[in-house]
Amino acid sequence: MALSYGAHPLMTRPPISTASAAVRSVDVLRRGESAATRDEVAVELPLEVRLNGYPFSVIMRTPGQDGDLALGFLFAEGVVRRRDDVVRIDVDEATGVTNVVFARGRDERVADALDQRRQVAMNASCGLCGRRSLETLALEAPPCRAEWSVSSAMVGALPNLLRSAQSAFAQTGGLHAAGLFDVDGRLEASAEDVGRHNAVDKLLGRMLDAGRLPLASSLLFVSGRSSFEIVQKAWMGGIPFVAAVSAPSSLAVDLAGEAGMTLLGFVRDGRFNIYAHPERVAAG
Repeated sequence: MALSYGAHPLMTRPPISTASAAVRSVDVLRRGESAATRDEVAVELPLEVRLNGYPFSVIMRTPGQDGDLALGFLFAEGVVRRRDDVVRIDVDEATGVTNVVFARGRDERVADALDQRRQVAMNASCGLCGRRSLETLALEAPPCRAEWSVSSAMVGALPNLLRSAQSAFAQTGGLHAAGLFDVDGRLEASAEDVGRHNAVDKLLGRMLDAGRLPLASSLLFVSGRSSFEIVQKAWMGGIPFVAAVSAPSSLAVDLAGEAGMTLLGFVRDGRFNIYAHPERVAAG
């Protein structure tokens, strides 16, 4: 079935994906048992992203919110810079092809993007595959200037709040999640995927389509670790605060420092480490 996202945010958007699209039952033989039983695994399938009909990239992802994923991915790649760059997004669920149709006057940008990025199949852990040079990793964005802060208690509550929205993870244990929270700790939006960066792209695409960027009053919380690409995507989205269940990488720490972004790791059991810009975490 082909779906089209119209020029008006959210008006023709399909419903947010359910766990049924992200989960599949398979036969499994457990140790010590002679008969197979059924178990649920996370779905991973290819999504081909096209620009004006031309193949651009193949992303291994969990189906659902494919239009958001494509839009967020292209925003993070610098191909889409604002909502009116795109006329519509055509999602064909049957073939796994998503075609992003650009507005008139954007042909040169599309041609440049197709030329700069070689065609690769990106796996679920590959956020930067296909770049031709180190120079393409550079990001021109102003540093985060948000002057608000949150309490340590609120930060400690983030893992359970995000877990409550991870319906597919509860069934499979095999999906990452990303959640956007406001400064009072309320969950604004969440996404699940086999790839951490895919989940973040789904959120960025959804917020871009809704006219919400930059997200200067939001926190990003992710399962797993914080890598360079997670921090880079957050910076592009104007998010001044990133926290994760696991550790950050060295490049993530360096980039967060440069971006003026607060970066937390090992947020679990009421504890956490602050790796950059601790001024946004208040005591209590």
